[in-house]
Amino acid sequence: MNNELFQQARTASAAKDFRQALDLFTQCLQDASSPLAPGEAGLLYHQIGNCLIRLKDPNEAIHAYTQATADTAYAALGAVNYNLGMAYASLHDYEDAVQHFQAAVADERYETPYKAYSGMGSALLKLGKSAEAGVAFREAALDETNPDPTKALLNLGICFMALGRPGDAVASYESALQFDMRPDTRNKLNANLGQAYVASGQMQKAVHAFEQAIADKTYYLSDSASVDYQRAIAAIAQGNSEVTQAIAPVADMSGLDVAADGSTIYPEDAGDPYANQDPYYYADAYSADQPYLGEGDDRFFTASDEELEQWSRGMMKQDRKRRGVGLKIFIVIIVLLLVAVGACAFLYTQGYGFPSQETVTKQLFANPSDAQSVLASSVDEATASSIGDILVEDADVTVNGTEQSMSTSTLYVTADAPEGGQIDYRVSLVRDLIGWKVSDVELYFPSRN
Repeated sequence: MNNELFQQARTASAAKDFRQALDLFTQCLQDASSPLAPGEAGLLYHQIGNCLIRLKDPNEAIHAYTQATADTAYAALGAVNYNLGMAYASLHDYEDAVQHFQAAVADERYETPYKAYSGMGSALLKLGKSAEAGVAFREAALDETNPDPTKALLNLGICFMALGRPGDAVASYESALQFDMRPDTRNKLNANLGQAYVASGQMQKAVHAFEQAIADKTYYLSDSASVDYQRAIAAIAQGNSEVTQAIAPVADMSGLDVAADGSTIYPEDAGDPYANQDPYYYADAYSADQPYLGEGDDRFFTASDEELEQWSRGMMKQDRKRRGVGLKIFIVIIVLLLVAVGACAFLYTQGYGFPSQETVTKQLFANPSDAQSVLASSVDEATASSIGDILVEDADVTVNGTEQSMSTSTLYVTADAPEGGQIDYRVSLVRDLIGWKVSDVELYFPSRN
């Protein structure tokens, strides 16, 4: 590999000149005078993918990262697969994102699996797989290389709430409270904890958690949290600080989860995995000597892998049922639409329309001075004038008979003249889209027909 070109590319990347860095890394890759050693193609494609991400071109980045994975001698394939997962997530392709996050954690050389587990959990939440997401977030929290398990614990609590397990959510949130965090994050955490307390019937603790959330007056409870706060206050006012019948949790997933929703991707640097923190973790990582979990603080492990897998199977079964019901409803709607279209087509061929021939004819006689509004576009001025000359105004003209077909119709009507007596007319109509317009009007003498 041309080391001079490579170092120039690294310098450009460090200076955030990613377009120049991309050109230089590409030149280094294509330099025939300096053959690449095993692993160097993977390194270059990795760096090219990182530049493309910085240039907001995730599709091309995916192509580059995929080329990097083809170099099995490259030692940072776990980081590459993590970046692939993030790139696919940015395109809302969560299925492929999960596959690459799984490939990242399966790589024993990958030094920060907690990142891939967190990305996997967020993508699984997007797919509605709360149980599987909970397993991923729990693995992220357990990873000893994770400098900040708080986010994983928070997301794990959200998964437990979605699974209807508020007791486990409480344990997860309480475990997260051990760690230092920004005030706004702690406020959100206490709000989530308050809702979990309410769902598990611990009203006194719920009120305390909600009050901690809003104490500095910078945080406002969500609608569902406000409802739970008032519910807890009412329960205590009635002397029920502990409710024996737990209240079903509200499936509010809007808490602290940072989902893989296509926000800015920060790829890892192979030499320094903490050089660019990804969106799931704060930039200010905690010190390495901070205690991870104290003794007795592992209550959020009360759900075993087998239990979560059972939940997952149950949810998948329910999901299949929902899809089955949705498909049946879709088929019924399609059938009804086809029947409706067929019925409309049949009525159209039989001469029916809107407005109908009778409606248009009565409108003509009710206001002869405005005859132009119901006359067909093919009626010339001379015909329109002759029609106006013979019409009499009658707001309740009598229709004696109708001859109708798909495109033309004839109505025989009788109008009461203002001077007395009755006048018979033959009104000819032509189709106008789905309705009708008058094409001619003439006096009609039944005795002659």
